[in-house]
Amino acid sequence: MDLYVFATPYRVTWDYYVLSREHTLEIKEWESQAELEYVKHKGISIFLMQAGMLGTLSALWDVLPLFTNTGWGENSNIGFLKKHMGSSFEKRPQPWVTNLTNTDDIHSGDFLAISKIRGRWGGFETLEKWVSGAYAGHSAVCLRDSEGKLWVGESGNENDKGEDVIALLPWEEWWEFELTKDDSNPHIALLPLHPDLRAKFNETAAWEYAKSMTGMPYGFHNLIFSWIDTIDGNYPSPLDANLVASVMTVWNQLQPAYAANMWNEALNKRLGTKNLSLPDVLVEVEKRGFSFAKLLAIPEQDDWVYSDGKSTSCVAFILEMYKEAGLFGELASSIQVTEFTIKDAYSLKFFENNSSQLPKWCNADDNVKLPFCQIRGKYRMELPGYNSMDLYPHMNERCPSMPPKYYRPQSC
Repeated sequence: MDLYVFATPYRVTWDYYVLSREHTLEIKEWESQAELEYVKHKGISIFLMQAGMLGTLSALWDVLPLFTNTGWGENSNIGFLKKHMGSSFEKRPQPWVTNLTNTDDIHSGDFLAISKIRGRWGGFETLEKWVSGAYAGHSAVCLRDSEGKLWVGESGNENDKGEDVIALLPWEEWWEFELTKDDSNPHIALLPLHPDLRAKFNETAAWEYAKSMTGMPYGFHNLIFSWIDTIDGNYPSPLDANLVASVMTVWNQLQPAYAANMWNEALNKRLGTKNLSLPDVLVEVEKRGFSFAKLLAIPEQDDWVYSDGKSTSCVAFILEMYKEAGLFGELASSIQVTEFTIKDAYSLKFFENNSSQLPKWCNADDNVKLPFCQIRGKYRMELPGYNSMDLYPHMNERCPSMPPKYYRPQSC
């Protein structure tokens, strides 16, 4: 049984066929005159789902449970990451939460890597990890104010209206939420900055940047573009740029406002156009004679301003702060941090590399001494490539990310 997807810039439909013979797909009505003219000149894109109907349904059965806030959902996320990424999920000895009554050893610029494995965010992060190669799906950063009070800066904090925004929270409030209210079963690691970089970290500049961004929306505009760097090297099977375009087309019909926030504005930025809808973007790409895959791979620019302001995902917010605080030095203008995934961030050679200098409470109850401090979680966190890469111009703008090895060419 073969499953086919039929797509134009204005619609996506599908059909399945059991017998090998001539088949006809009937389109009873065009969405618009523009669609008819497009089909006259360009035709309809036809995709054969390689897994067939049963294989596709099986794949959906693997994915749908990821988003359920149940033990089944959590086990599904763990199983998916083990199968598709090779994650180990080794259990840690109890206690699974570090006693952080004294936070004096946490400093400005220390990075918080967070991995959620349950519920809506757990499912989303699992897919994000799979396509990007990151072993964490969220991040935040520590800051101390002039009086020594510890704060957490986070892009993606849910406010009272249910909106995901950039927030500055007292450490105690943030930590209490993660311990008692976050139902995604977050696993959290503290990555202390290297002392040399801590000495360079300009707290005043970091605070100015953080305050200027507080209350701004989470960076949905450039979220997927940090993952897609190449024409065909970032799409694990069965994904490809054509399927991404098809999903976008469907989503554009179901939730046009959400679609505009997620990709329409960003695609317009890449074309140098304004206010084109997704169908118009796809038509414009055809007119210019290049592929949608090539459009998706155009690097994001840190200075792009969207209709709701500058757009920074959780990790871009942190790295922009690092830029403002002086950690990127002379390379700041030649690196677009909105192109970084969470893996790209924790791979930077920015963190403490001498385990004897980590805080005494760091992994004190674990029989495996990690190079960073896991402070919450039943399973031992893995961060392959941690603290291993120096900065270079145009970093992470052309990197593939194919599971399960996630091979990364030098200087991509």
